[in-house]
Amino acid sequence: MSVDPTQNPIFQRMLERMNYPPPVAQLIGFELVNLELGKAIFELEASERHVNPLGTLHGGILCDLADAAMGTAYASTLQVGETFTTLELKINFLKPIWKAKLTAVGHVVKGGRTIGLCECDVFDEGQSLVARANSTCMTLRDEQQAKGR
Repeated sequence: MSVDPTQNPIFQRMLERMNYPPPVAQLIGFELVNLELGKAIFELEASERHVNPLGTLHGGILCDLADAAMGTAYASTLQVGETFTTLELKINFLKPIWKAKLTAVGHVVKGGRTIGLCECDVFDEGQSLVARANSTCMTLRDEQQAKGR
C-alpha cells in the first residue's frame, strides 16, 4: 500500500457519517487498503480460522469481504446527510481457497439518486479470480437514515 487510505479526503468525509473501521472488520480480519471515489480495495489473510467444516474458506467470509468493499465504494459517493442500506447481495464462488491473501476490489457500476449497483471481484495472491459479487444499494436520506447504535 503506497498511501494510507485513512488520510484520503473521501475517507475523511465518510467518517463524518459512519463508524470506521466497523467491528466486523476486526472480527474477520479484513482491512481497507485503498479508497477512491466509487472504488474500495480490501485485503484479508485467509487462514484456518476462516474455514468451513470441509476445510476450505467459508463462503460467508468471502461475502463479508466483498460486501465491505462494495459498501465502502458506494458510501464514498454519498453526500452529507445520506447513508445507505444493502437491498440485495449475490456472489459466485469460482474456486476453493484454503489459505491465501485475498484482495477484494469493489466499485460502483451505476449510481443513482436512490438505487445503485456495485460489483466486487475477489482475487488470490496469484491474481486468480476467486469470487465475483454484486449488490444493489439504496441511499437513505433525512428520516430514512440508518442510525448506528
